Amino acid sequence: MIRGGGVFYRGVMDATEAPSDPATSSSRSTASPAPAAPSALALLDRRVGECRACPRLVAWREEVARTKRAAFADWTYWGRPVPGFGPSDARLLIVGLAPAAHGGNRTGRMFTGDRSGDVLYRALYDVGLASQPTAVSVDDGLELYGVRITSPVHCAPPANRPTPGERDTCRPWLVRELRLLRPTLRAVVVLGAFGWQAALPAFAEAGWTVPRPRPPFGHGARVRLGGPGGREGPDGRAVPDGRAVPNGKGTPEGRDEPDGVHGLDVFGCFHVSQRNTFTGRLTPEMLREVLRTASGAAGLS
Repeated sequence: MIRGGGVFYRGVMDATEAPSDPATSSSRSTASPAPAAPSALALLDRRVGECRACPRLVAWREEVARTKRAAFADWTYWGRPVPGFGPSDARLLIVGLAPAAHGGNRTGRMFTGDRSGDVLYRALYDVGLASQPTAVSVDDGLELYGVRITSPVHCAPPANRPTPGERDTCRPWLVRELRLLRPTLRAVVVLGAFGWQAALPAFAEAGWTVPRPRPPFGHGARVRLGGPGGREGPDGRAVPDGRAVPNGKGTPEGRDEPDGVHGLDVFGCFHVSQRNTFTGRLTPEMLREVLRTASGAAGLS
Protein backbone atom coordinates (compact mmCIF):
# COMPACT_ATOMS: atom_id res chain seq x y z
CA MET A 1 0.00 0.00 0.00
CA ILE A 2 1.07 3.56 -0.58
CA ARG A 3 2.94 5.23 2.23
CA GLY A 4 2.77 8.98 2.61
CA GLY A 5 5.03 11.21 4.63
CA GLY A 6 7.96 13.44 3.85
CA VAL A 7 8.75 17.07 4.52
CA PHE A 8 6.14 19.57 3.43
CA TYR A 9 6.81 23.07 2.14
CA ARG A 10 4.49 26.01 2.47
CA GLY A 11 3.94 27.01 -1.11
CA VAL A 12 4.92 26.87 -4.74
CA MET A 13 8.69 26.49 -5.02
CA ASP A 14 11.31 26.80 -7.71
CA ALA A 15 11.47 23.45 -9.45
CA THR A 16 15.16 23.90 -10.17
CA GLU A 17 16.07 24.25 -6.50
CA ALA A 18 17.64 20.95 -5.49
CA PRO A 19 17.10 19.80 -1.88
CA SER A 20 20.05 18.98 0.33
CA ASP A 21 20.76 15.26 0.36
CA PRO A 22 22.77 13.61 3.13
CA ALA A 23 23.76 10.92 0.63
CA THR A 24 25.80 13.49 -1.30
CA SER A 25 27.95 14.51 1.68
CA SER A 26 31.67 13.92 1.87
CA SER A 27 31.11 10.93 4.16
CA ARG A 28 29.98 8.80 1.20
CA SER A 29 32.42 6.03 0.36
CA THR A 30 34.41 6.73 -2.78
CA ALA A 31 33.90 3.09 -3.77
CA SER A 32 30.15 3.66 -4.23
CA PRO A 33 29.11 5.20 -7.56
CA ALA A 34 27.15 8.41 -7.28
CA PRO A 35 23.46 8.01 -8.18
CA ALA A 36 22.22 9.74 -11.28
CA ALA A 37 21.04 13.27 -10.62
CA PRO A 38 17.25 13.61 -10.74
CA SER A 39 15.87 15.31 -13.81
CA ALA A 40 14.33 18.76 -13.63
CA LEU A 41 10.90 17.19 -14.12
CA ALA A 42 11.52 14.72 -11.28
CA LEU A 43 12.49 17.63 -9.05
CA LEU A 44 9.32 19.43 -10.07
CA ASP A 45 7.23 16.35 -9.22
CA ARG A 46 8.88 16.22 -5.80
CA ARG A 47 8.13 19.89 -5.18
CA VAL A 48 4.52 19.45 -6.24
CA GLY A 49 4.13 16.68 -3.65
CA GLU A 50 5.34 19.01 -0.91
CA CYS A 51 3.08 22.02 -1.59
CA ARG A 52 0.79 23.40 1.13
CA ALA A 53 -0.23 26.65 -0.55
CA CYS A 54 -4.04 26.25 -0.34
CA PRO A 55 -5.33 25.82 3.25
CA ARG A 56 -8.78 24.49 2.25
CA LEU A 57 -7.30 21.83 -0.01
CA VAL A 58 -4.64 20.84 2.51
CA ALA A 59 -7.27 20.38 5.21
CA TRP A 60 -9.57 18.37 2.94
CA ARG A 61 -6.99 16.03 1.42
CA GLU A 62 -5.54 15.23 4.85
CA GLU A 63 -8.97 14.74 6.43
CA VAL A 64 -9.90 12.28 3.67
CA ALA A 65 -6.60 10.48 4.20
CA ARG A 66 -7.36 10.09 7.93
CA THR A 67 -11.00 9.04 7.69
CA LYS A 68 -10.67 6.98 4.47
CA ARG A 69 -13.42 5.10 2.70
CA ALA A 70 -14.47 1.78 4.20
CA ALA A 71 -13.45 -0.10 1.05
CA PHE A 72 -9.89 1.23 1.46
CA ALA A 73 -9.55 0.97 5.23
CA ASP A 74 -6.30 -1.00 4.93
CA TRP A 75 -4.65 1.65 2.73
CA THR A 76 -2.30 4.34 3.93
CA TYR A 77 -3.54 7.22 1.79
CA TRP A 78 -1.09 9.44 -0.09
CA GLY A 79 -2.95 12.52 1.21
CA ARG A 80 -0.71 15.03 -0.61
CA PRO A 81 -0.63 16.88 -3.93
CA VAL A 82 -0.43 14.41 -6.81
CA PRO A 83 2.34 15.11 -9.36
CA GLY A 84 2.14 14.43 -13.07
CA PHE A 85 2.69 10.93 -14.40
CA GLY A 86 4.52 9.90 -17.56
CA PRO A 87 7.84 10.28 -19.38
CA SER A 88 9.82 13.50 -19.36
CA ASP A 89 10.07 13.48 -23.17
CA ALA A 90 6.33 13.10 -23.77
CA ARG A 91 4.98 14.33 -27.10
CA LEU A 92 1.36 14.26 -25.88
CA LEU A 93 0.03 15.70 -22.62
CA ILE A 94 -3.37 14.99 -21.07
CA VAL A 95 -4.68 17.68 -18.70
CA GLY A 96 -7.46 16.71 -16.31
CA LEU A 97 -9.17 18.57 -13.46
CA ALA A 98 -7.86 17.48 -10.05
CA PRO A 99 -7.19 14.21 -8.19
CA ALA A 100 -10.14 12.28 -6.80
CA ALA A 101 -10.41 12.08 -3.01
CA HIS A 102 -10.25 8.28 -2.98
CA GLY A 103 -8.40 7.91 -6.28
CA GLY A 104 -5.20 9.89 -6.78
CA ASN A 105 -5.37 11.25 -3.23
CA ARG A 106 -5.23 7.63 -2.07
CA THR A 107 -2.79 6.12 -4.55
CA GLY A 108 -0.48 9.06 -5.26
CA ARG A 109 -0.77 8.81 -9.07
CA MET A 110 -2.94 10.68 -11.54
CA PHE A 111 -6.25 8.99 -12.42
CA THR A 112 -5.23 5.85 -10.55
CA GLY A 113 -7.70 3.93 -8.42
CA ASP A 114 -10.98 5.55 -9.49
CA ARG A 115 -13.62 5.01 -12.17
CA SER A 116 -12.53 8.00 -14.24
CA GLY A 117 -9.09 6.45 -14.44
CA ASP A 118 -10.62 3.12 -15.41
CA VAL A 119 -12.13 4.78 -18.49
CA LEU A 120 -9.07 6.86 -19.37
CA TYR A 121 -6.43 4.15 -19.05
CA ARG A 122 -8.57 1.63 -20.91
CA ALA A 123 -8.81 4.07 -23.82
CA LEU A 124 -5.08 4.82 -23.72
CA TYR A 125 -4.38 1.09 -23.84
CA ASP A 126 -6.83 0.59 -26.70
CA VAL A 127 -5.02 3.15 -28.86
CA GLY A 128 -1.55 1.87 -27.96
CA LEU A 129 -0.45 4.58 -25.54
CA ALA A 130 -0.39 2.52 -22.32
CA SER A 131 1.11 -0.84 -21.40
CA GLN A 132 -2.03 -2.12 -19.66
CA PRO A 133 -5.71 -1.19 -19.44
CA THR A 134 -5.91 -0.78 -15.65
CA ALA A 135 -4.38 1.53 -13.05
CA VAL A 136 -4.77 0.51 -9.42
CA SER A 137 -1.57 1.57 -7.61
CA VAL A 138 1.81 3.17 -8.25
CA ASP A 139 3.50 -0.24 -8.27
CA ASP A 140 1.14 -1.95 -10.74
CA GLY A 141 3.66 -1.81 -13.61
CA LEU A 142 1.73 0.64 -15.77
CA GLU A 143 3.78 2.55 -18.35
CA LEU A 144 2.72 5.31 -20.71
CA TYR A 145 4.19 5.57 -24.22
CA GLY A 146 5.00 9.14 -25.23
CA VAL A 147 2.19 10.48 -23.02
CA ARG A 148 2.16 12.35 -19.72
CA ILE A 149 -0.88 13.08 -17.54
CA THR A 150 -1.23 16.11 -15.28
CA SER A 151 -3.87 18.47 -13.90
CA PRO A 152 -4.22 22.21 -13.24
CA VAL A 153 -5.01 21.51 -9.56
CA HIS A 154 -2.86 18.90 -7.83
CA CYS A 155 -4.84 18.42 -4.60
CA ALA A 156 -8.17 16.65 -4.25
CA PRO A 157 -10.85 19.35 -3.74
CA PRO A 158 -14.12 19.00 -1.79
CA ALA A 159 -16.95 17.89 -4.11
CA ASN A 160 -14.39 17.75 -6.97
CA ARG A 161 -14.69 21.56 -7.26
CA PRO A 162 -11.57 23.65 -6.80
CA THR A 163 -12.12 27.38 -6.57
CA PRO A 164 -10.81 29.83 -9.19
CA GLY A 165 -8.35 31.08 -6.58
CA GLU A 166 -7.03 27.57 -5.96
CA ARG A 167 -6.73 27.03 -9.70
CA ASP A 168 -4.71 30.22 -10.07
CA THR A 169 -2.50 29.42 -7.08
CA CYS A 170 -1.66 26.04 -8.58
CA ARG A 171 -1.01 27.39 -12.09
CA PRO A 172 2.76 27.95 -11.64
CA TRP A 173 3.21 24.19 -11.31
CA LEU A 174 1.51 23.59 -14.66
CA VAL A 175 3.47 26.41 -16.30
CA ARG A 176 6.79 24.94 -15.12
CA GLU A 177 5.75 21.48 -16.26
CA LEU A 178 4.85 22.80 -19.71
CA ARG A 179 8.17 24.62 -19.99
CA LEU A 180 10.08 21.46 -19.13
CA LEU A 181 8.07 19.44 -21.65
CA ARG A 182 8.28 22.08 -24.38
CA PRO A 183 11.23 20.58 -26.32
CA THR A 184 9.22 17.46 -27.19
CA LEU A 185 5.58 18.38 -26.57
CA ARG A 186 3.47 18.61 -29.74
CA ALA A 187 -0.16 18.04 -28.66
CA VAL A 188 -2.38 18.32 -25.59
CA VAL A 189 -5.78 16.82 -24.77
CA VAL A 190 -7.68 18.88 -22.20
CA LEU A 191 -10.47 17.09 -20.34
CA GLY A 192 -13.40 19.34 -19.51
CA ALA A 193 -14.17 23.04 -19.49
CA PHE A 194 -12.47 23.73 -16.14
CA GLY A 195 -9.20 22.25 -17.39
CA TRP A 196 -9.55 24.21 -20.65
CA GLN A 197 -10.00 27.51 -18.82
CA ALA A 198 -7.02 26.73 -16.60
CA ALA A 199 -4.75 25.43 -19.35
CA LEU A 200 -4.99 28.25 -21.90
CA PRO A 201 -3.41 30.91 -19.64
CA ALA A 202 -0.75 28.37 -18.64
CA PHE A 203 0.11 27.74 -22.31
CA ALA A 204 0.56 31.49 -22.78
CA GLU A 205 2.79 31.80 -19.70
CA ALA A 206 4.84 28.82 -20.88
CA GLY A 207 5.61 30.58 -24.17
CA TRP A 208 2.98 29.55 -26.72
CA THR A 209 0.76 32.04 -28.49
CA VAL A 210 -2.93 31.60 -27.65
CA PRO A 211 -5.45 33.11 -30.10
CA ARG A 212 -7.52 36.10 -28.97
CA PRO A 213 -10.28 35.94 -28.08
CA ARG A 214 -9.52 32.69 -26.33
CA PRO A 215 -11.21 29.77 -28.11
CA PRO A 216 -14.17 28.23 -26.27
CA PHE A 217 -14.15 24.68 -24.96
CA GLY A 218 -15.99 21.97 -26.82
CA HIS A 219 -15.65 18.25 -27.31
CA GLY A 220 -13.60 17.74 -30.45
CA ALA A 221 -12.34 21.34 -30.46
CA ARG A 222 -8.89 21.75 -31.99
CA VAL A 223 -6.76 24.85 -31.60
CA ARG A 224 -3.30 25.44 -33.02
CA LEU A 225 -1.00 27.49 -30.77
CA GLY A 226 2.07 29.22 -32.17
CA GLY A 227 5.49 28.60 -30.70
CA PRO A 228 7.37 30.97 -28.39
CA GLY A 229 7.56 34.49 -29.79
CA GLY A 230 4.50 33.95 -31.95
CA ARG A 231 1.79 36.30 -33.13
CA GLU A 232 -1.63 35.98 -34.68
CA GLY A 233 -2.27 35.88 -38.41
CA PRO A 234 -5.24 37.57 -40.13
CA ASP A 235 -7.40 34.50 -39.54
CA GLY A 236 -6.73 34.55 -35.78
CA ARG A 237 -4.37 31.59 -35.84
CA ALA A 238 -0.94 31.80 -34.22
CA VAL A 239 2.17 32.14 -36.39
CA PRO A 240 5.78 33.03 -35.48
CA ASP A 241 6.81 36.66 -35.28
CA GLY A 242 8.31 38.05 -38.47
CA ARG A 243 6.81 35.34 -40.68
CA ALA A 244 4.28 35.88 -43.41
CA VAL A 245 1.09 33.88 -43.30
CA PRO A 246 1.05 31.63 -46.41
CA ASN A 247 -2.05 32.50 -48.46
CA GLY A 248 -3.67 33.88 -45.31
CA LYS A 249 -4.26 30.37 -44.04
CA GLY A 250 -1.76 30.22 -41.19
CA THR A 251 0.61 27.39 -40.42
CA PRO A 252 -0.58 23.95 -41.61
CA GLU A 253 -2.02 21.82 -38.85
CA GLY A 254 0.18 19.11 -37.40
CA ARG A 255 3.46 20.74 -38.50
CA ASP A 256 6.13 22.62 -36.57
CA GLU A 257 6.60 26.31 -37.12
CA PRO A 258 9.53 27.53 -39.28
CA ASP A 259 13.06 27.53 -37.89
CA GLY A 260 12.31 24.86 -35.29
CA VAL A 261 9.81 26.94 -33.31
CA HIS A 262 7.37 24.29 -32.20
CA GLY A 263 3.65 24.94 -32.25
CA LEU A 264 1.13 22.99 -30.23
CA ASP A 265 -2.19 21.35 -31.15
CA VAL A 266 -4.71 21.52 -28.29
CA PHE A 267 -7.76 19.26 -28.31
CA GLY A 268 -10.90 19.52 -26.19
CA CYS A 269 -12.58 16.41 -24.79
CA PHE A 270 -15.42 15.92 -22.33
CA HIS A 271 -14.04 14.94 -18.94
CA VAL A 272 -14.00 11.24 -18.06
CA SER A 273 -16.19 11.88 -15.02
CA GLN A 274 -18.77 9.29 -13.96
CA ARG A 275 -21.51 11.77 -14.80
CA ASN A 276 -20.32 11.97 -18.41
CA THR A 277 -19.47 8.31 -18.91
CA PHE A 278 -22.52 6.87 -17.14
CA THR A 279 -24.93 9.09 -19.10
CA GLY A 280 -23.25 8.44 -22.44
CA ARG A 281 -22.25 12.05 -22.96
CA LEU A 282 -18.74 10.68 -23.40
CA THR A 283 -18.51 7.19 -24.85
CA PRO A 284 -15.35 5.06 -25.02
CA GLU A 285 -15.25 5.48 -28.80
CA MET A 286 -15.54 9.28 -28.51
CA LEU A 287 -12.58 9.28 -26.13
CA ARG A 288 -10.55 6.92 -28.30
CA GLU A 289 -11.18 9.09 -31.36
CA VAL A 290 -9.83 12.21 -29.62
CA LEU A 291 -6.80 10.29 -28.37
CA ARG A 292 -6.10 8.84 -31.82
CA THR A 293 -6.31 12.26 -33.47
CA ALA A 294 -4.15 13.90 -30.81
CA SER A 295 -1.54 11.15 -30.89
CA GLY A 296 -1.33 11.54 -34.64
CA ALA A 297 -0.80 15.28 -34.29
CA ALA A 298 1.90 14.55 -31.71
CA GLY A 299 3.70 12.20 -34.09
CA LEU A 300 3.00 9.08 -32.04
CA SER A 301 2.23 5.90 -33.93
